[in-house]
Amino acid sequence: QVQLVESGGGLVQPGGSLRLSCAASGFTADYYAIGWFRQAPGKEREGVACTNTFDGRTYYADSVKGRLTISRDNHKISVALQMNSLKPEDTAIYYCVAAYIDINDTQWNRELLYAYWGQGIQGTVSS
Repeated sequence: QVQLVESGGGLVQPGGSLRLSCAASGFTADYYAIGWFRQAPGKEREGVACTNTFDGRTYYADSVKGRLTISRDNHKISVALQMNSLKPEDTAIYYCVAAYIDINDTQWNRELLYAYWGQGIQGTVSS
């Protein structure tokens, strides 16, 4: 059973940075997609950034391009989300997600594709 455990959330001022980490375990195959979704107060859940082990390509929501970076540590089987130049609208619960699928730029952000979800971690951007 795949397990995903997030860490690293917290409170930061606008313009600041946070780094989220997701420790993954239980994968039974080498090829999968892994990434991050978020849900802001009063809003629908949305895909933030994802990558895959098929070709290593990364995908980002337009609202975070240039500010957030997803990276994967193959040895530790973990994925991180470095968040810079944070804005109050980045305040959300962030979820680590994974699935035994390949992803592309037209469907990577469909949450129904992801079978495995972490418990979520709060990231708050406020002065």
